[in-house]
Amino acid sequence: MAELFSAEWMASFAEHWNNENDLVEPLGEIGFNSVIGYGFPDDDQPTGVLVVENGKAVSGGAYNGEELNWDIRASADQWNKWIAKPPGMMGLGAAFTTGKMKFKVGDYGAMLKDPRMAKPFIKSFSVMGKV
Repeated sequence: MAELFSAEWMASFAEHWNNENDLVEPLGEIGFNSVIGYGFPDDDQPTGVLVVENGKAVSGGAYNGEELNWDIRASADQWNKWIAKPPGMMGLGAAFTTGKMKFKVGDYGAMLKDPRMAKPFIKSFSVMGKV
């Protein structure tokens, strides 16, 4: 298995993302376009990046200075727990309030208040488990 959020891992994540209708369709319906960084709390920048246009992942790879709409951070142990057992809304809320998940860029609260974004966000963790 490729290293978490490496270029190879992110490319595979993008491929699995596009095979998941519960992600692509609802995000496409709301015209979701974002550059999403994934990484670890103590790093200066994210490790990987996923570019989404109209709900579909158009690229996934190593972070290379892209301007981010979202920058999501957690420890490697925490990411691996979520990949092994994807969290629900309560688990993500608890992770955010306890600092286990950090958003260096992006408004977590606004996203959670919009079920059109919250449900796909939760679904993205189960897709990570397919990588």
